[in-house]
Amino acid sequence: MRTYQIVTDTNSDLPQSYVKEHGLVEVPQYYSIGDEIYEGSAGPSPSEFYRLMREGSMPKSQAVNPAVVEKTFREILDAGKDILYISFSSALSGSCDIVRMVAKQLVEEEYPDAVIEVIDSLCVSLGEGLLVNKALAMQAQGKTLAEVRDWLVENAVHVCVKFTVDDLFHLQRGGRVSKATAVVGSVLNLKPVLKLTPEGKLEAAGTVRGRKKSLTALVDYMAEKMPGYEALNDMVAIVHGDCLEDAQFVAKQVTERFGIENIMIGDVNPSIGVHSGPGALGLLFFGKER
Repeated sequence: MRTYQIVTDTNSDLPQSYVKEHGLVEVPQYYSIGDEIYEGSAGPSPSEFYRLMREGSMPKSQAVNPAVVEKTFREILDAGKDILYISFSSALSGSCDIVRMVAKQLVEEEYPDAVIEVIDSLCVSLGEGLLVNKALAMQAQGKTLAEVRDWLVENAVHVCVKFTVDDLFHLQRGGRVSKATAVVGSVLNLKPVLKLTPEGKLEAAGTVRGRKKSLTALVDYMAEKMPGYEALNDMVAIVHGDCLEDAQFVAKQVTERFGIENIMIGDVNPSIGVHSGPGALGLLFFGKER
């Protein structure tokens, strides 16, 4: 039986220390600031990136580079391994389709005995990362590529994602929400709360008056969705756009209310932060279907 390599993109927001520790391979997502294009985690630090946004910079995101995907896959295939690729939501980016195109071409034309499975995570950021984490754990337990693939396909919709942003301007600018939604969310200093749909799209989930209440609303969502799925939440994730204290506030609530202490707190990387903006904060966990 051939061994297999788990691969994902940098939109999984997993820390580089985690990536190295687990031998994970990442394909970079890209973003640009002015005329400069940056790859993956290269470029400004998250805090510097969000400072630039606060000062008026309008960065843009880009999909994965097909040539880079092909080069990465060739190196793995030439080493005699199959590939299990876990992708950023296809409803929010063309990256998943690009990867599938490259994989199909390689298998059909040059590596007929190889297996390349591309899984649409239907998710974003560390929600995608939670699926990668489960896949790596199953691989370490000796599960086959097919077994891990089937588990991911079945359970992707059980990764629940809810987040709040300071305003909806950046999401509206990138076409992630409608202008009408952005306008409504901006009135009366209401803090918008958004969630991910089962199809991996973003949708408005109401507004809350005040930042702290919007953060608590994320934990309330976890209380609603998690019952019955506690065993899958050996790790919960929180991501933030340069607002670490708020992330720690949410983590404290999660620990106090659910007894969960293994909480990964990470930055929303720039290629996602382009759309969510500074001050975004998300809570990601396993629960009932979104």
